[in-house]
Amino acid sequence: MGNNVIIIISIFFIGTLTIIGLIWWLLSKNFNKRLQIEKQNQADAIIVTAKENAKTIEIDAKDKAIDILKNAEDEIARRRNEVSREEERQSKRRADMDTRLERMELREQTINKRQSALDKRTNEIEKMYAQQLGELQRIAQMSVEEARQVLLQEAEKEGRSDMARIIRSIEAEARAEGERRASEIIADAIQRVASEHVNDVTTSVVTLPNEEMKGRIVGRNGRNIRAFEQAAGVDVIVDDTPEAVTISCFDPVRREVAKRALDFLILDGRIHPAHIEKVLEDKQKEVEKTIEEAGEQAAYDAGVSILRPEILKMLGRLKYRTSYGQNQLSHAVEVSRLGSIIAAELGADVEVVKAAGLLHDLGKAMDHNTEGTHAMIGAEFARRYGVNPKVVNAIASHHHEIEQESLEAVIVESADAISGARPGARREDLEQYIKRLRALEDIANSFKGVAQSYAIQAGREVRIIVRPDDIDDLDALRIARDVAKQIEENMQYPGQIKVTVIRETRAIDFAK
Repeated sequence: MGNNVIIIISIFFIGTLTIIGLIWWLLSKNFNKRLQIEKQNQADAIIVTAKENAKTIEIDAKDKAIDILKNAEDEIARRRNEVSREEERQSKRRADMDTRLERMELREQTINKRQSALDKRTNEIEKMYAQQLGELQRIAQMSVEEARQVLLQEAEKEGRSDMARIIRSIEAEARAEGERRASEIIADAIQRVASEHVNDVTTSVVTLPNEEMKGRIVGRNGRNIRAFEQAAGVDVIVDDTPEAVTISCFDPVRREVAKRALDFLILDGRIHPAHIEKVLEDKQKEVEKTIEEAGEQAAYDAGVSILRPEILKMLGRLKYRTSYGQNQLSHAVEVSRLGSIIAAELGADVEVVKAAGLLHDLGKAMDHNTEGTHAMIGAEFARRYGVNPKVVNAIASHHHEIEQESLEAVIVESADAISGARPGARREDLEQYIKRLRALEDIANSFKGVAQSYAIQAGREVRIIVRPDDIDDLDALRIARDVAKQIEENMQYPGQIKVTVIRETRAIDFAK
């Protein structure tokens, strides 16, 4: 009984499961069918969309292909037109080349014909020349070289005779007219330029308030006067002249500085070595200022406006420079004025002559410490500071050291000669005296270790200051002996010259 129940239950359970599986199979089959239908519908929709897109793309591609084809056809047409035009140009060019070639051939033929005719004519001329030459030689019984020499001698003789006659005539007329015209111009220039002639001397007199001041100037054991002479490079002469002392020095700039310093010291009353050096430095600056003002005034007096300050400053130094006793700054202004008048009469460049006349002796302001002649030194200095090349040439050539390149240079030379040749303008002895003093200083300065040297006592003494670090006492004695020996060998002078070598060591400190 129990087993039958179990069997029945099992059969029922199996049947139930079978029915459920069948139902599940039917439901799955329907679901798959619907799913396939949906997928088919989606695929159909995708295919329709793809076909529509393909049609659109195809239409666009066809439009683009049509545009490309059209553009290609247009480009081909354009290229064909260009090729056609190029072919036409090439055809014309070939035609032109053919025409030119034909012309050149015709011209070559013509030239060949002319060349043949010329060659023929040349041959005929050479034959005729040979025949005539042979005939002349036969008649004259002379060779070609002999005939040439005879003809040249006759021609030279006649030419020289005619030339000499013409030259004498022209020279006579030119000399008479030139002398008359030159006399008029020079006389007019000299009359219109009234410049003073300043003959500088080598001494300056300083007036004293009383005789006691001489003792203060000399100082205890001569300390003050030695310090002053050594620092200023001058010779102070204290003699029996009442209430006056004399400052002697061949260098006018040093003498002027010393005179101003001594005047100031006398008024100030403080005369001792330390104060003397300070006053000399101050007066040196004053003199330099005076030199600048003198250069500016000279340029103003001469009517020369465009000059650089460096040139004016160097020009002002001529205020204290003399040549044969003639003040060089006054001489420069006078030459400028004389030259400008002569240039105006001759139609030359007046401004160039003015500037060249004013600067022609500029080198004399620096020839004492520069090698070369004053003309070349001055020309080089002017060239360095941008002066007109015509002016530079006139400066360099006024003593014929180089060739004169313009009429203005000749005028400057003439004005210089006129200024120096006027009566009383120069004095030969002073110039020789200054040269001798400068030669003494040059000999002393040529020795190693010399710091400064001064020719004093009217050239009867050379005072040499040496650097104590370079020269010891024995070397100082040697320098004194060697300088004296060189002076004896190289110079001529009356009497004797004293050589004094000073070696001074200073110790300086400051109280703080």
